[in-house]
Amino acid sequence: MRLVAVSPAAEAAGAHPGLPLAAARALVPGLTIFAADPAGERQTLENLADWCGRYSPWTAVDGTAASAAGLWLDITGCAHLFGGETALLEDLVRHLKEFGFAARVALADTPGTAWAAARFADAPTGACIAIPPGETARSLAPLPVAALRLDGATVDELSRLGLRAIGDLMGLARAPLAARFGEVLVKRLDQALGDKGEPISPRRPPPAFRVRLAFAEPMRISADVARAFEKLLTELCARLELAHQGARRMEFTIYRLDGTCARAGVGTSRPVREPAHLARLFAEKLARLDAGFGVETMTLAATAVDALAAGQLDLARDRDAALENRALGAEAAAARLIDRLGNHLGPGNVVRLLPQASHIPERAFREVSALAQPEDASAHAHVPPPAPRPLQLLPWPEPIEVMAPVPDEAPVMFRWRRRQHRVARAEGPERIGPEWWREDVNELSSSHRVRDYYRVENADGRRFWVYREGPYRPGVRPRWYLHGLFA
Repeated sequence: MRLVAVSPAAEAAGAHPGLPLAAARALVPGLTIFAADPAGERQTLENLADWCGRYSPWTAVDGTAASAAGLWLDITGCAHLFGGETALLEDLVRHLKEFGFAARVALADTPGTAWAAARFADAPTGACIAIPPGETARSLAPLPVAALRLDGATVDELSRLGLRAIGDLMGLARAPLAARFGEVLVKRLDQALGDKGEPISPRRPPPAFRVRLAFAEPMRISADVARAFEKLLTELCARLELAHQGARRMEFTIYRLDGTCARAGVGTSRPVREPAHLARLFAEKLARLDAGFGVETMTLAATAVDALAAGQLDLARDRDAALENRALGAEAAAARLIDRLGNHLGPGNVVRLLPQASHIPERAFREVSALAQPEDASAHAHVPPPAPRPLQLLPWPEPIEVMAPVPDEAPVMFRWRRRQHRVARAEGPERIGPEWWREDVNELSSSHRVRDYYRVENADGRRFWVYREGPYRPGVRPRWYLHGLFA
């Protein structure tokens, strides 16, 4: 067993990461140890990254080892909300100290420079290091080559050659460095200097629209949180209207005093920017949010948006325009109902049917979430069926007993679920065969690949959709099934 991290007191006594536990106990007899928990440490970092969303929507976790673990924050366009970059860094360090974390924070033009300064620049723990714009090269020059995020073997080889500081590498030609030490060294050096981009994926995709509200004193009363939410919602909908956009998904986040956060999200079946409708969708979820020891900051973000033109007011003077507005109103009312059901029951429990290019009843439609992104109608274009289809399709065809004067004609009587039905009228047949290009068709015999459907009506006026499986063959008793019910 070896040490993976040590406290300042243990380090002063001679302990260091990598030291065997037995040797560490010999140096410090009263050493207190705790089992390493990489998964728990990673989860803590992720929770902190989520909480840092109060400063910027762009946050990410960096590193997996305890010695290199950290957080990325892109505060571009966010510093003015906290009184400037320095004030933001100081506020971040102060909160982390209250949570029990000792942190070093650095701000620079490039991620590589910020990473190097936070870990290797001369500054006491808790200090905020802000590298002025244009001072990247000068700030990197005195730092050790390990600040370029290189592996230990490369660092040792560079030190053996006398290249111990990043400034020793800046004046060297890139081609010989790459040939001797590999492309990673040149890549990290160029990224730190800003000569090459360094893409870093945020933990959560930055929202298209986001509004924020901070409080001088933590809020603990749910009613106050609800009123603050209404203010954020009104502001966000106003921004969406100016941009001619509507929200498809929205997320409300509260950042608590203890360094934790809680979220509530809703989705809609169509773009929306009506505060009253969105407030109804959020109402039940807000009631379940726990303010904990108090809420310091809250944000409301539109994580998915679509174009939404200005709505037509009810000023139609002619009949056609009035009918069109009435139809749009019915469609909007149905969308609001879908939104309420989907957010209450769960998005996967409310579905809509989309047509598919198939005449086979079981394959003519597929289920998608009612809150899912609308798809291009042309993707579902198919030839309409030549005959009406039943309103209710059974989960699977049910066998029936049929009496027909001629085996390959419509039935005159059938028995279904122990009840006998006398046929008064019949239409058909409509022959439907499976798609010839499907691989599983060849696994069926030819007699099972064709269905002759009939629309029949009994003496009571009830209409059924029945079919005979396979074409008629002498000497073989045909099999009949009931597949659907008409209204």
